[in-house]
Amino acid sequence: MSEMSEEIRRFSKKSSGVTLRNITKIFPTPEGRGETVAVNHIDLDIADGQLVTLLGPSGCGKTTTLRMISGFEYPTAGQIFIGGRDVANVPPNKRGISMVFQSYALFPHLSIWENIAYGLKVQRLPKTEVLARTGKVIELMQLTGMERRFPNQLSGGQQQRVALARAIVIEPQVLLFDEPLSNLDAKLREHMRDELRALQKRLGITSLYVTHDQMEAMAISDLVVIMKDGDLMQIGAPKEIYEYPASKFVANFIGKANFIPGVYEGKEGAAARVRVGGQSFKIPNPGKTQIEEGGTCCLAFRPESVKLSKGEAGIPGTVKRVTFLGSNVEYELETDGVSLVIEIYNPQLFTSYGEGEKVNAVLDIECVRVLPDTPLDGN
Repeated sequence: MSEMSEEIRRFSKKSSGVTLRNITKIFPTPEGRGETVAVNHIDLDIADGQLVTLLGPSGCGKTTTLRMISGFEYPTAGQIFIGGRDVANVPPNKRGISMVFQSYALFPHLSIWENIAYGLKVQRLPKTEVLARTGKVIELMQLTGMERRFPNQLSGGQQQRVALARAIVIEPQVLLFDEPLSNLDAKLREHMRDELRALQKRLGITSLYVTHDQMEAMAISDLVVIMKDGDLMQIGAPKEIYEYPASKFVANFIGKANFIPGVYEGKEGAAARVRVGGQSFKIPNPGKTQIEEGGTCCLAFRPESVKLSKGEAGIPGTVKRVTFLGSNVEYELETDGVSLVIEIYNPQLFTSYGEGEKVNAVLDIECVRVLPDTPLDGN
């Protein structure tokens, strides 16, 4: 086994799972006029070696949850287990965690080598071990030759690598990321996202990642946790959440979604029957949401799961907007007071329509889900 393979094995052996039980965080409002529930009795299990992303709008509680796991905030109630040990009231430096911050938080007066070795020196490890471990991590993060430079002499992507190297050199049980790529431009952000995920999988470090970027969450995660107003709305693999959202809020937050209100007519085996206007639709894969017969519901589908046609039967509407984006064209269709967004990929293979034209929206019925017709800002 090579030296680098041995180093990766050492990281993997130290990794531990994370469990949250009934975690709650309540902050007093200014001047003592009440309380704000930032995190509301949540349970979460992160298996050893998994990368789990907390995703949601600003103020949903994702960063507060991360700070409670790191020890920068203490929970009002509940338990936090790392490797089976309850650390809810343990100081941050005793939890076996490392954190990569949005701002990188590098020491500007220290060289790259000194930044990376800092945590090992704080632990008062022997000089030979500091040299060996720092050198291996510098090699792992492809920073060889930059050891004597200072942070202001590096690009944003290189600084992010240094911040990550400093976090993993102490061989943490759990690695925490607080929007680590938000300061990078779009192209570099995508590149670093892929590098980060590849490294996490190689090392096998249990990781919790906070972001507001839906595409980033879907690209790197084993599991995605959707949060809103301190509550967990849905937990699942990226593909599961995208294809089977549990609510209109989740469907609308992950990617784009269309909703057409209807009436739930009942089940037909595994399928569901929904009436929209004068048409009745049989939905083969309605999802797991339970709706009472005769109750209001909606058909939920992605913009890429519908096409436009004048010859095929569908939901009639009028083209209100056409946006050509090269690889795809986006249509906005007005139908019975509802606006639908439709994306046609490789548009040169399809008929083009202009504003004001009457067309039918033809649904790919296998991709349609049935959800409660709640307000978008509701649960």
